[in-house]
Amino acid sequence: MATKIRLQRHGRKNYAFYPIVIADSRAPRDGRFIERIGSYNPNTNPATITLNFERALYWVNVGAEPTDTVRSILSHEGVLLMKHLQGGVAKGAFDQAEAERRFNAWKASKDAKENAVKTSEADKRKLSEKQRHDAEVAKNKAKAELVAKKKAEAVAAQAAAEAEAAPAAEETEATAAE
Repeated sequence: MATKIRLQRHGRKNYAFYPIVIADSRAPRDGRFIERIGSYNPNTNPATITLNFERALYWVNVGAEPTDTVRSILSHEGVLLMKHLQGGVAKGAFDQAEAERRFNAWKASKDAKENAVKTSEADKRKLSEKQRHDAEVAKNKAKAELVAKKKAEAVAAQAAAEAEAAPAAEETEATAAE
């Protein structure tokens, strides 16, 4: 029986997520499977990958063929690197401890790169939010100054109208008194 490591499509239209399964190559895409070893959700930023590392490594070692997308996921998670390192141990190039050390060094550098990218994205987002906030504050301040200017002009115009009306009222009172 030829086994494949592949993705099953679940979810709704335009919002799919994919369980990673081991299936007979003759089974339909969303049909029967032997084992579910993880999931892949491309809808999050960054994409969420959950994977049972030991089971994935087991299936790769026994000859299950991953599809292209699953191969890139397994490579990203380090399953294919561990298979490669185990091949070196089997040939006697180095021992298991050295293989573990190399894998852990690779994993640490990969995690450091991912964290750097995440922090830079977060910093960019914060900077953009701060710039938008500063722009909005400046816009509101300009609007407030404009409103204050209009109110001052209205008060000045009203005071001028009252000043003109006051002498006219005094004149009418003076003529009425005569």
